[in-house]
Amino acid sequence: MLTLLAFVVALGLLITIHEYGHYRVAVACGVKVLKFSIGFGKPLYTWRCAGKPTEFSISALPLGGYVKMLDEREGPVDAAERHLAFNTKPLRARAAVVAAGPIANLLLAALLYSLVNWGGTEQPKAVLATPVPESMAARAGLVGGEWVAQAAFSGESLQDVRSFTDLRWWLTQGVLTGKDLRLVVTTAAPSRSSDDRPEDANQAPTQELVLPLSQLDASVVDAHLFRRIGLMEPLTQPLIGQVMADGAAAKAGLQAGDLVLRMDERRVTDGQQLREMIRASASVVGQGVTPQAWQIARAGQTLTLMVTPQVQPEVDMSVAKIGAYVGSAPAMVSVRYGFWEGLWGGVVRTWDVSVLTLQMMGKMLVGDASLKNLSGPLTIADYAGKSAALGWASYLMFLALISVSLGVLNLLPLPVLDGGHLMYYLWEAVTGRSVSEVWMTRLHRGGLGILLLMMVIALFNDLQRLLG
Repeated sequence: MLTLLAFVVALGLLITIHEYGHYRVAVACGVKVLKFSIGFGKPLYTWRCAGKPTEFSISALPLGGYVKMLDEREGPVDAAERHLAFNTKPLRARAAVVAAGPIANLLLAALLYSLVNWGGTEQPKAVLATPVPESMAARAGLVGGEWVAQAAFSGESLQDVRSFTDLRWWLTQGVLTGKDLRLVVTTAAPSRSSDDRPEDANQAPTQELVLPLSQLDASVVDAHLFRRIGLMEPLTQPLIGQVMADGAAAKAGLQAGDLVLRMDERRVTDGQQLREMIRASASVVGQGVTPQAWQIARAGQTLTLMVTPQVQPEVDMSVAKIGAYVGSAPAMVSVRYGFWEGLWGGVVRTWDVSVLTLQMMGKMLVGDASLKNLSGPLTIADYAGKSAALGWASYLMFLALISVSLGVLNLLPLPVLDGGHLMYYLWEAVTGRSVSEVWMTRLHRGGLGILLLMMVIALFNDLQRLLG
């Protein structure tokens, strides 16, 4: 129910803002707007505002919306109202009306990001867990327990890293833009059981290292990519959480709250390391070797339990699991910005996400990125529910991301989208004449075909993610 509600609210808000952008600028440019509809098909609810010529409606099919304007190309226009028709307006006014929808989505995203910045959020501290073995982070010299104080792309000035979420954003940008990332870390991180920020970090011993992110193949940005980088999660204690019935953990006698100290003869230092050790045991367990001796601390006592992880197939490999949540909650830090800093941060984040979205689309177009990165309504609905369950800040960040995607998508030069109409106006500005009806029809059909193909691929990806 939460997923459905979160999805409907997201869809309704983003469509309304997009269409309102078109409507507001059309009215400002002196265009008569006949109808403003959220959704397509049969109207479910219709109303008019006093003194306004526009009919507002909510229609049955909520996958979009439209603003119908007075236009001589769509029907006869009374001579007394010809000056109110869209097609009679100057080129700059028509372009402004068309561009207003995507721009409204981008402005909404900037506002949503700013609201999160102003309200403040609790985010995991940028204290690193043990890197994935043989990963980029491990080869760079990170061992776990370091606090990331600053970061910068090669050739740029260092900036403070406020949280692990912040660090993940740096990594994502670096991968998609092909830039190496400089990190300034200190080993004077809080103890693995402490929630305190490193004291006097500026005077603590520091180390600067470089993650060569430009060497990574970023055709698909997913968990496997971050495994290759090695920095998947912040530091947590190797605690056992909820234990599933009939799983390997339950059969071995593990209980929620157990602190894992050793696996066989190897010392366990944090939650991510323990998960990697369990995961890596798949090939060994598959050979039928003896169970693993786990040394745990429980209620002040040290116990040894024999645990045999269960091997389960994944997409490209088999991994071992124990049927229990592994790792404690990470230490958190409150991240809050002042008004101007938060507003500027929202604008910058919107710009960065827009650029990264365009770069990813460009890579998919030339074959440098997989089409698996395309997501459709099922994935959006799934993430809407998950983000709403995590709290208002996560949901607003989700809305901002989708709003940016909607704005950027509509600016693409496809004839059926706003960007396609802007492409027509560019042609008109350069040549002094509008695109012919014949070419308009051909381009419209081609653009519609491309858009339908993208929708089919996105829906196929959705089904693979949810059912695979």
